[in-house]
Amino acid sequence: MFDQKTICAISTPPGIGGIAVIRVSGSEAISIADKIYRSPHAGKSLTDQKANTMHFGVIQLENNIVDEVVIGLFKSPHSFTCEDIVEISCHGSVYIQQQILQLLISQGARLAQPGEFTQRAFLNGKMDLSQAEAVADLIASSNSAAHKLALMQMRGGFSNEIKQLRAGLLRFAALIELELDFAEEDVEFADRSSLIELATNISNLLQRLTDSFRLGNVIKNGIPVAIIGETNVGKSTLLNALLNEDKAIVSDIHGTTRDVIEDVVNIAGTLFRFSDTAGIRDTADIIETMGIERSYLQLGKAEIVLLVTDISREVGPIKDRIIKIREKITDQQLIIIANKVDIAQQVAIRQLSAFPLLTNESLVFIAAKSKTNIDELVQKMQNSLNLKSIGSEDIVVSNVRHYEALSLALKAIKLVISGLQTGISGDFLAQDIRECLHYLGEITGEITTDETLGYIFRNFCIGK
Repeated sequence: MFDQKTICAISTPPGIGGIAVIRVSGSEAISIADKIYRSPHAGKSLTDQKANTMHFGVIQLENNIVDEVVIGLFKSPHSFTCEDIVEISCHGSVYIQQQILQLLISQGARLAQPGEFTQRAFLNGKMDLSQAEAVADLIASSNSAAHKLALMQMRGGFSNEIKQLRAGLLRFAALIELELDFAEEDVEFADRSSLIELATNISNLLQRLTDSFRLGNVIKNGIPVAIIGETNVGKSTLLNALLNEDKAIVSDIHGTTRDVIEDVVNIAGTLFRFSDTAGIRDTADIIETMGIERSYLQLGKAEIVLLVTDISREVGPIKDRIIKIREKITDQQLIIIANKVDIAQQVAIRQLSAFPLLTNESLVFIAAKSKTNIDELVQKMQNSLNLKSIGSEDIVVSNVRHYEALSLALKAIKLVISGLQTGISGDFLAQDIRECLHYLGEITGEITTDETLGYIFRNFCIGK
């Protein structure tokens, strides 16, 4: 049960704008709006109008006109919340917005809580919990990949995958529970080899979904990129070129950058989180040494490592640096940047071009100062994670709550497989299956608590 009183809120961003939209939802939404609406056609009321229609008129109480408005009507159950909804489009004056809101409250509505419109859509069965969370992700999306991912989840792609998993598990559980009912007769209703195959398929799918979280997380929050290299090779100049601003101090003095400089930028529809680190070298300076230690820490946090080298120097030390960096990274993408190509010797370029690269490595020659080949570098960064290969039907997990639930479900199904292989009794199997079903149900909201709902929807915008 939840408070079903009619709610209202301003759905457009706060402040002055050309137009503002005030949303009203609930069983009395239309009748409350009717009390403050006046049509230019005498006797016309909103209550008598058809659903999905727009109506021009004024908002007024008694003889006091507040504004000329356009009102949209959406009737239950064919609306976002599955309730009657009125959307009032008025002029974007803050005063007008607040006056209309106060009039609605005075006629019986109450101010909506953060995310309450979406919460009602969930509670009324319009969408499941994972789709409701995707609404917030869609609003917060700041790049094309995050937008694509949130839109796919909001339209039910992830939900359908979870429903298929639960359907398979329920069939599995039904057979085991049936065996428990006939435990004294020692009857097996389910072929154990078939159950192992089913459980293994479910485990593989859960593993794929949990593995996708790493990619989903960087899509949602930005791809972490560490810029590393020796002193005075052009790391800060490169960061400034990528950001198109003088973010980092550039100097001929060695050790200028002593701490990690971070910034976020949307490049060609992809969000990157850059970290410019202290130059790596042997030094007795305590502060600089601490900065170098932080440089190495950034390697573990990054998805992409940009190793900046100075191709105008000798190639031998560059090759040694590449080998040393390889020892400090695991499965990150390494892009070797040969900077200052505009003043380099051709022999050095040929020597480095012939250096053998590993499968997760690439090489690009640039001149950061003049921004030469920066576009090629950006293309390599985008290709390194293959973001463009994500199709509209691909399921990628980006929500931490979903990842945790999937991880626990995976642990439970692995116990089921182990139990089937060792011949464990049906009651223990049934318990592990129920646990797996529980965690999957938490994702879609089939199993939830008021505390969980409060945590999810309090982070929404008011009016959504």
